[in-house]
This record gives sequence, C-alpha cells and structure tokens, in this order.
Amino acid sequence: MSNTQAPWWKDATVYQIYPASFKDSNNDGIGDLGGIIESLDYIQSLGVDAIWVCPMYASPQVDMGYDISDYEAVYPPYGTMQDMETLISEVHHRGMRIILDLVINHTSDQHEWFKQSRSSRDNPKRDWYMWRPAKYDADGVRHPPNNWRSNFGDSTWQWDELTQEYYLHLFCPEQPDLNWENVETRQAIYQSAMISWLERGVDGFRVDTVNMYSKPAGLPDAPIRDPGFPWQDAGLVYCNGPHMDMYLEEMNAILTKYNAMSVGECPFTPDRQRVIDYVSAEKRRLNMVFQFDAVNVGIGTTLKFMTKPFNYALVELKNAIAGTQNLLDGTDAWTTSFIENHDQARSVSRFGDDSPQWRTRSAKMLAMLFGCLSGTLYLYQGQELGMINLPLSVPIEEYKDVDSSNYYREMVERSHNDPTAVQEAKAALQHLARDHARTPMQWTAAKHAGFTGSEAQPWMCVNSSAAEGINVADEAGDDSSVLAFWRKTLKIRQQHCNVLVHGLFELVDAENPRVFSFVKSATHGSGRTLVVCNFSGSDSDLPNYDGLDLSAAKTLLGNVEVDGRYDSPREVQYDSRLQPWESRLYIL
Repeated sequence: MSNTQAPWWKDATVYQIYPASFKDSNNDGIGDLGGIIESLDYIQSLGVDAIWVCPMYASPQVDMGYDISDYEAVYPPYGTMQDMETLISEVHHRGMRIILDLVINHTSDQHEWFKQSRSSRDNPKRDWYMWRPAKYDADGVRHPPNNWRSNFGDSTWQWDELTQEYYLHLFCPEQPDLNWENVETRQAIYQSAMISWLERGVDGFRVDTVNMYSKPAGLPDAPIRDPGFPWQDAGLVYCNGPHMDMYLEEMNAILTKYNAMSVGECPFTPDRQRVIDYVSAEKRRLNMVFQFDAVNVGIGTTLKFMTKPFNYALVELKNAIAGTQNLLDGTDAWTTSFIENHDQARSVSRFGDDSPQWRTRSAKMLAMLFGCLSGTLYLYQGQELGMINLPLSVPIEEYKDVDSSNYYREMVERSHNDPTAVQEAKAALQHLARDHARTPMQWTAAKHAGFTGSEAQPWMCVNSSAAEGINVADEAGDDSSVLAFWRKTLKIRQQHCNVLVHGLFELVDAENPRVFSFVKSATHGSGRTLVVCNFSGSDSDLPNYDGLDLSAAKTLLGNVEVDGRYDSPREVQYDSRLQPWESRLYIL
C-alpha cells in the first residue's frame, strides 16, 4: 500500500475506554455508555481519531466482560442497545471512528450455545466447544486430558459431572473455549459477534487472543517449567495453531466488505516472520497486532507475577521496542505503539518514577517515547493524565481482578502463609496487577475523583492520586501538565507523520544503561528525527550519534522547564547534559 493512499487506521491514534471505570452518568457507582457519550468532546480534544470500547456486551462479569453471554446484547448496568447506537452515531458525528472488542476464543458458560453444548453429549451444539474424555492412571484416578495451565492459574480443563467429560478453558472455568474447527460454529460467531455490529456501523475490532483459536492436533502436554506443580504454562503450545491463517482470512473477508479494521492481541509469538505473516498487507489476515514484547519486560519467567518490581535493565526495553518497530523494515507489514491497556499496570509506575518529584516528568518522557514510535498509536484512559498505580498501603481485598486474587491465593497456599512470601506477592501485584488500569478515571480532585456522584459507592476503589493533581480538571488548565504534553505530542506526531508514524526506527547507543535514544527516518521523502530519553533519576550525557553536532539541530519538543516555560524547545541554550527523566525530540 503506498503512503499516499494510506488507510485511515495507519495514521490514527486510538483511545481505549474501559466502560466500568470511565464515567458514571447515573450515579450507581459503575461507569456506563452515557458517561462515554458525555465525554466525547474531551476525548476528541486530545487529538485522537478513534475510540476502542472494551466489552460492553451482556456478561456475568467473571472476567470483567471478557466472558460474553450474548454478543448481540448490552450489559444492562452499562446501558441499552439504543445507547450503543447513540454512541456510534455521536462518535461518527465528530469525525471519529469506533472499534469494539471482539472476544471469540471463548464465550461465557452462561451463553445459550454453551448451555446447549453442556446439556447432553448428543446435543447438536456439543461440538461447538472443546470436550474431551478423562485420562485415568494405573490406580483409576481421573486426570484432565493434558497438563496445560490456564492464564489465571490451575488446569485449563473443567470436569462436567452431567456429561462426564472435560471442557477446555484457556482462561476461567466460566470461559469455555469455542471449537473453531466446526464450520457451523465459525459462521455463527461471524454473524453474531461481527456482522451484527458492522451492520450497526462500527469501524473495526480489537480482536482478543487472536492467535488462540486453532489448537494443535492432539493437544500435547506443555514442557515442564514449573517443577513440582501439576499445571504448566502452555502458551507456546496452544497459540498460532495450524489453521490460524485460514480463520483470519475468513474474518478479513468480512471486515473488508465493511471497510473495517482489525488489531489482534498476539501473545506468545516470538518469531518475527510469524508476526509478519499475520499482518502482511498482501496476505490479508490482520491489519496489525499488539505484541507483548515491551509490556512483558520485567515480568516473571515462570509466572508473570513471580518477580520483583523494576526487575529489568533498560537494554531489555530497548530491544523489545526495536523488535516491534522493525516489523516495518523491508516488509508490507504494519505495527502498533502502546505501553498501557486494561491488562497492564500503569506505565509511569512500571517504567518511570511515580514519586511526586518525578511522576509528571517521567510520564511526559514516556508520552514522547511512545508518541514518536511508528505504527498506529494506542492510548489508554488516564494515560494522558499520567495516572499511577494504587499505593502499596491499599489492602489486597481492594484488588478485584480474578488474575490478582488467584495469584495471591496460590502464593499463600504454596508458601503455607509465609509472611515474607505473602509480602513479596503483594509487592509484585502492586507493581504489575491489571487492577491499576481499572481504577476509576480521575476527572476532578473531588470525592470519588468525579467519576461518580459523592453519595455513590464506586465499584472499585479510587486512587488517592486524584486528590494530588492527577485529574482532568487540574491538568486541563495547566500548560505544564501531562495532559497538555500529550496534546502537544499528538499534534507534532500528525505534523511529522511521515517520520513519526511511518518512519524507520534505528536504535542509537543501544547498550547505554540509562539513556534510550533512537533515530526515525522517513520512508517517503526526506526527514529524520532523534528522540532521547533519560530513564534515570540522575543527570546523564547526551548520546553521541555518528559524531553529529546536536547543537545545530532543532528541538521540536522537550519535557523540562526552560526560562520559566515548560516543554519549550531549547532554541537558545544547548545543553549536552540530560536532567533526570528528561526527554527531547530533535529534528535533524
């Protein structure tokens, strides 16, 4: 695809909304569609082009809506189908686009399809899900079909007493996996989950767990990486199965009819060529994917949370980002830039410094870094404010996510309630848990951060940082705020999209342990930029880039106050020393 006729989604910045936590319009303590509609002018004012709404479908909410009981109905606390139609039309009225979450690896166990599948072995929908007989050992003891560990701990297999078989669930037991090998099942998924919404005018989908639909033949055991524990991490076994390309080509054929886009969530895919095969324009499977290289930096190797905070070197983050950026080099593939979403802790707390002294500056540094990467940019609600993780003092009972509570319980059991192990588990969750992305959006410094009425009880605790200036109202009137900086960054990104959105990425001074620097070069026409980010609380030297004299280069954006003005390009004074958490964008 030539750059002159780039599809809309290539130059877009997409703003992700988590409905339960965004804005509550009826004061029942739960965010809703009315709250999103009320906030569209604010969202548009950021300079974004599209919104992505996390699951708002009918659901028992075992996994916050990623367990869908009806693809063609809305979760009542969020609103009605009429509210969804209003949201779609109001987004379009503002010249923006809307994409929805497409969750089709599994349904809820309350979905009508599964209820029928579970009712008897000879039900016509029995084969719509993945049922298998038990294995029995020499003593006649029943075991699941294999040793796969689910994404939330324990076995991926659930015994069903009524029909005397196991069903597969890669996530919660309440999220049974659909059987994609059944053609009838696939057609029903496409009609109910995709076409029904495309007909209502949505502009595309973020596709959940996009590489898990095709399971490997025979469902073999995973290698033992956690000795002494019966269930083993199996992501590299069950992802990217033999029929994935065919399924994605079928889906793409539907999306193309509606001129709709796709971005797939693509974990456990270390092979660059496999990723390119998914997102090559010529192959017509997916438009782009989220790779997990950057957000997985610092997580545990055996289990995600089995790690200590800041357990990584900057070089690892550089290499992770370079890997996803270099997808564009010599290919017809496309990529994404993101560091936060509903499944990640807040980036300022993970990769910056969330202390009052440095959180604003390090949040701006991260904004510059990810705002200058190539591909489609994704911004998560609250990221534009520099929202941070909940403090360590928040009790574990306030953590609502099934992933967090399962891990904490497992560590208590494994350690026989050893206080040190329990404290380490809490510290890991305070650093990495998904809950931090799910605390209510911070609109004001008032009670409940303006997310809901003062008399209401928010469904999840509000971060105390809302009262410390991290909120829309305080930041909107402050030129030196993270919010103001994001708006500037997105404006510059559009003005220089040839380099910043479409350009080729090259690491500079790759082994530098404190400074992350890279050059972007335009693929069409001319233009080069240099981005420099000091990932440390100490002064650092500017990198030496091919002996280039940066004193003659123009600074487009910086995150440090100069002569009483914040974020002002250093026109007069050239400084070869970077202050703590300082970042600069040079045009070369």
